[in-house]
Amino acid sequence: MAGESLELESRRRIFGAVRETPGVHFRALVDDLPYAEGTLQYHLQWLVDADLVDASRDGQYTRYYPADSFDEGDRQTMNALRRRNARRVLAHLAADGPLTTTGLAERLEKAASTVSWHLSKLHDAGLVEKERDGRTVAYSLADPDRVRYLYVLHRESFADRLVDRLLDIWEGY
Repeated sequence: MAGESLELESRRRIFGAVRETPGVHFRALVDDLPYAEGTLQYHLQWLVDADLVDASRDGQYTRYYPADSFDEGDRQTMNALRRRNARRVLAHLAADGPLTTTGLAERLEKAASTVSWHLSKLHDAGLVEKERDGRTVAYSLADPDRVRYLYVLHRESFADRLVDRLLDIWEGY
């Protein structure tokens, strides 16, 4: 079934987009590819059924990954890295951690309640750990090396997409 699923140019192109941008969500694929939503849904489901693509729920999004490239923990990390505020929290913890909610709120210039919400979600996903010292809670990355590695992958795929879009604009002139 895997060979059959990539016979069509549309499926190859969709699979290529997922491979080049691990964790891409459906709306981004709709924006980046020349296919109608229904067509894209059909082919994505075909790729999932063919075990070429894994689908991961991330709140309101379904994110897509090349099959066998990322385990569930990696998908959770990549999902978080695709969300701007969560990515910024993880980046500060990687660079400066452990940090308190107040320390992160100051660095991010966000309300402490907003940062607390993101930390709670990241903790639930197993990406951050918290350590209580009296009334103070400090947060740190659960697996700093893995988060840093996946952060680099995320940045590379984001940079590649940005360059591709700029080239598309340039060629349009």
